Amino acid sequence: MPDFTSATLALALTAALAYLLGSIPFGLVITRLLGLGDLRQIGSGNIGATNVLRTGNKPAALATLLLDAAKGGIAVLVARALVGEDAAQIAALFSFLGHLFPVWLGFKGGKGVATCLGTLLALAWPAGLAVCATWAATAAISRISSLSALVAAALAPVWLILFDQGEMVILGTLLAALVWLRHAANLRRLRDGTEPKIGAKKG
Repeated sequence: MPDFTSATLALALTAALAYLLGSIPFGLVITRLLGLGDLRQIGSGNIGATNVLRTGNKPAALATLLLDAAKGGIAVLVARALVGEDAAQIAALFSFLGHLFPVWLGFKGGKGVATCLGTLLALAWPAGLAVCATWAATAAISRISSLSALVAAALAPVWLILFDQGEMVILGTLLAALVWLRHAANLRRLRDGTEPKIGAKKG
């Protein structure tokens, strides 16, 4: 972890604003704007890009992916620029928590994969790129989004260590653990061999 040297009030404000930014459910907003229905009633019911893809609208899924990643990355970059490195890690954690537990949706949010990737890219882009490449390679081989997310998350702390970002390993481990917890149902389906492939309309 970094040395927490910034003012307590500044860190608290960073946490609150990052959480609110992370809470914006872009997948739900985009699908409603495009008349694709209530995303929570489609496929897996998740509000992330993988479930948006199940509507058959690839541009909507891509927009959701980019915006969910961007809200984490923007929170980190703004906090770093205005407050400091300690605030950047606070912003990463709370924007991620905002996506998982959004106040606007009764604290029932997504699984955090895109937001996690966005925060890692902003915190330490070489490690973040390595995590993204891990996701992409696993997806290309398995065609299973959840498995790709689980492998990428598990290796995130390893990549942070390899890219000499030891002060971020605790945060990276916490993000990875939360991703795994949010994928409990996917883990059961992976075990049973019933997890849908990327692009499947039912999940």
